[in-house]
Amino acid sequence: MTPRILLSPPHICGKESDFINDAFAKNWIAPLGENVTGFEQDLCDFLGGNIHAAAVNTGTAALHLALIILGVKRDDYVICQDLTFIATVNPAVYLGATPILVDSEKETWNMSPELLEIAIKDCLKKGKKPKAIIWVNLYGMPAKIDEIMQIAQKYEIPLLEDAAESLGSTYKSRYCGTFGDIAMISFNGNKIITTTNGGVLLSKNKEYTDKARFLASQAKDNTPHYQHSTIGYNYALSNISAGIGRGQMIVLNDRINARRANNAFYQKAFAEISGIKVHQEPDENYFSNHWLSCILVDPKLTGGITREDIRLKLWEYNIETRPLWKPMHLQPVFKDCAFYGDGTSEKLFEKGLCLPSGSNLTKEELEEVKEIILQTIK
Repeated sequence: MTPRILLSPPHICGKESDFINDAFAKNWIAPLGENVTGFEQDLCDFLGGNIHAAAVNTGTAALHLALIILGVKRDDYVICQDLTFIATVNPAVYLGATPILVDSEKETWNMSPELLEIAIKDCLKKGKKPKAIIWVNLYGMPAKIDEIMQIAQKYEIPLLEDAAESLGSTYKSRYCGTFGDIAMISFNGNKIITTTNGGVLLSKNKEYTDKARFLASQAKDNTPHYQHSTIGYNYALSNISAGIGRGQMIVLNDRINARRANNAFYQKAFAEISGIKVHQEPDENYFSNHWLSCILVDPKLTGGITREDIRLKLWEYNIETRPLWKPMHLQPVFKDCAFYGDGTSEKLFEKGLCLPSGSNLTKEELEEVKEIILQTIK
């Protein structure tokens, strides 16, 4: 059996142990601590733009806290991107809010500004203004951010940027995670850098990050005893996990370069293959970290070969791939949600495949993936 090639495994550099050992030496292995504070500062230094950060134990926790801070409550409308991982939408449901799902546009695969405005107008006709808009920079690709921001400003609706997959990506030379009123990034084990599990809430508004940090630590009042005047959550990031993140930040640019090199390899490999299109930036305003490199497979041009044929053939060789996210409006749990779409997300799901994209892929592994796909097509 060929050694397994994973879709997006963690890539440890070795520096992580320095920060972890320091935490053990100081016997600070509980939540919060020097590594947490340092990790937050490392992220702020990288992102620039007067950003503030509050590290938490998952990206989902960051989204949940962000919606609380934006004042989302039961029966409120929250507009969400349809093509995404379910964690983008779940936090709205935690709060009893109603997700309004908006389809993608074809260039970036992210929220369609045109359909977004239609959804907002429809909500207003029903007498209810959406409390927040959550867009996603899917697979590391920045959305049409200017257009989304202009619409949000026009209707005075707060923006929550799900930058879970886009650390290091930029739009018009500005880092993803710095555009929304609040943003979040994930450090799950499969992301471009990891803390094994973890996330961060970001904002230029320091009151937001201070409140997130307060809520994430069970909302303990500033008293010598345990007193709580509001409901909080056990969302704090551990000092050990943050130490891993600090080590990972040292090599973040290397990881971005490696993922982008993978995408460039796939672009060259399939440039002349009819029916296979590698997802890439629409123009020079977009810079994707290419967290995952994805292809669209058109069976009308491949002699009937589908993305599922390719996925299964690669699996025979112990190579992990994955269809694109199944759209939220097709998920049984969200079948009753309002959806504003034109079929784009469904077509992407039908034809899209995420290829191995780890920053630790070898040239030989990339060549193997390429050859199996070419053999399948031929």
